[in-house]
Amino acid sequence: MQAIHQFVAGYTNGDAISNEARALRSVFESWGASSKIFCETKNILPQLRGDALDVHTAGEAIGPDDIVLLHLSMGTEANEVFATLPCRKALLYHNVTPANYFELINAQTAMILRRGREQVAALAGVAQVNMADSRFNAGELESLGYHNVEVLPLVLDFSHLTNNVNHGVIKRFDDGCVNVLFVGRCVPNKCIEDAMRAFAVYHRDVNGSSRFIHVGSFDGTERYYYYLLTLAKDLGIGNIHFARSVPQDMLNAYYSCADVFLCMSEHEGFCIPLLECMAREVPVLAFAAAAVPETLDGAGVLFKEKDYPSVAEMIHRLACEEPLRKAVLKKQQERLARYKSRDLATELRTHLAPLLEQHQEA
Repeated sequence: MQAIHQFVAGYTNGDAISNEARALRSVFESWGASSKIFCETKNILPQLRGDALDVHTAGEAIGPDDIVLLHLSMGTEANEVFATLPCRKALLYHNVTPANYFELINAQTAMILRRGREQVAALAGVAQVNMADSRFNAGELESLGYHNVEVLPLVLDFSHLTNNVNHGVIKRFDDGCVNVLFVGRCVPNKCIEDAMRAFAVYHRDVNGSSRFIHVGSFDGTERYYYYLLTLAKDLGIGNIHFARSVPQDMLNAYYSCADVFLCMSEHEGFCIPLLECMAREVPVLAFAAAAVPETLDGAGVLFKEKDYPSVAEMIHRLACEEPLRKAVLKKQQERLARYKSRDLATELRTHLAPLLEQHQEA
């Protein structure tokens, strides 16, 4: 069988696309294919540089019968190298965040995102197989002229969510307060300021024994983080905790302590924490934007307007009304079961069949 390699924009720990690339590498190897991961060296975590190769060496390692799967998620030279390779090509789109969210926060990131959007448009017609990890993302590709876009949800491993739990976090935050949690990078499209404003109404007018917790990295978005700190002071609420990026055992503990997960994000290509909440039995309250309704798939509680008093009321109901809470958690478990029941490795093989068949026919 020919090799099946992958191109990624970045390769690190705790990153959804990196984790999926590793999972797919194992899938491809189980099919009998050799499989390597390629990335720009500068975007590979130093301690992982033995596990991924420089994308600029791909031309020497990849033959015309080989398959390359590009994980398309931001502007990178990997996308341009992919376009020039004389091999069989597949593309999996994870979405590129619109640059306007970052214009005032990080000009360099905004430039990379603009470049990414341009590259997405330029890659239309380059790959024989086009996939996206949500119907929302598939729609973006189709609007740019991509044809026959298949949907392949992220291949996720939930086992890490049920392993170690940090007892220090449990001791500090499992204290009787209602904990309103959001997990995700500290970036403007997540609209963390809106979650804080809704929480402020809840804390001030409904339940003073409450806390807002955000878990996520703010590397490269320090300006946005400092804006959030200033907003917390302006709102007059001290019970807001920014945990930054944390190891898995601490993230597991924050999920354990959470009473409600509040998502006010305006742009999500998939939103993995929604499924993580289902696995950790945390009720989800989310703004119905981008791929969020699709990922929830009938679970959780969605709202279409950012009416802070109404959101605050629903936080209280999900945290304190046991019949409602149980009903929401039941729907979330049903949604998670539907996701877990899918054989995504077989679905992927079906999508890649035209490329695999080319080899068999040759």
